[in-house]
Amino acid sequence: MKQKTKMAESFTEIHSPEQKQYTNSIHFPLILTPTLNSSSLIDAIKSHKTWLQSQLHSAGAILFRGFPLSTATDFNDVVEAFGFDELPYVGGAAPRSNVVGRVFTANESPPHQKIPFHHEMAQVPEFPSKLFFFCEIEPKNGGETPIVLSHIIYERMRTKHPEFVQQLEEHGLMYVRVLGEGDNPASPIGRGWKSTFLTDDKSVAEQRAAKLGMKLEWLEDGVKTIMGPIPGIKFDESRQRKVWFNSMVAAYTGWEDERNDPVKAVTFGDGRPLPADIVYDCLNILEEESVAIPWKKGDVLLLDNWAVLHSRRSFDPPRRVLASLCK
Repeated sequence: MKQKTKMAESFTEIHSPEQKQYTNSIHFPLILTPTLNSSSLIDAIKSHKTWLQSQLHSAGAILFRGFPLSTATDFNDVVEAFGFDELPYVGGAAPRSNVVGRVFTANESPPHQKIPFHHEMAQVPEFPSKLFFFCEIEPKNGGETPIVLSHIIYERMRTKHPEFVQQLEEHGLMYVRVLGEGDNPASPIGRGWKSTFLTDDKSVAEQRAAKLGMKLEWLEDGVKTIMGPIPGIKFDESRQRKVWFNSMVAAYTGWEDERNDPVKAVTFGDGRPLPADIVYDCLNILEEESVAIPWKKGDVLLLDNWAVLHSRRSFDPPRRVLASLCK
């Protein structure tokens, strides 16, 4: 990376060969490092909060690199400094555990498994608007968190598969998942129903599911959850554009374990199966448009969940990336 331009007195923008640059001259993601005389990142965030939020709105993602951050507590302080409200992790699929304060592990599925592209919690009505990731231990090899701008995917899919996109806009998507009682860390969607709904009481789980618009069908050793129809494409009011806001590819290609068949995990909202060739073409487009910057210890990646899909590549341990979700 080479130093590029000075910004907002506490930050310097640098560029990476992995970045993309679009017609508005904004680099994706924006990468910020400390200036020589900058104060702590916490103080810098508090002093430049409005400016940072404006940059996030323009770029969709900001990578903070080179700041003296090493622990989960340091990361929690960064999250707190922005002042976003916390979003309880109710209804999400990924197995994760609380570390400190507002900080959780990222998806704890095994290192050899890829996690396909998705908007965080796109399969439920209440999803975070902001996501933070923090690299506590950088991977020995691999383990990047590729990101991609959602409106770019919408435009490419609409151009290449107009009839499919029209069907998606008309009918939305249905997500079906079978949960065990306890968590299964060997599965990328291994949260059991007790941690999914933050209760061990079935009636409370039903109430919380109903609040999400989710139907539950209890089984002998778990529960089948049915979510939808729910939009697969949304309108981003703040940017006045349509976005490819769903977990379609993630569910169809990755929601697989002993309880779940990924092909049945997501359908059109009216129950019709999705065309496999188009789903896999969407996966190819996501990969083509994505940016994957290798993690370095102390990195903080801030994503606007309305604007950006993310994924995870397989890796050689050790690797520890933490996360925080905000309303």
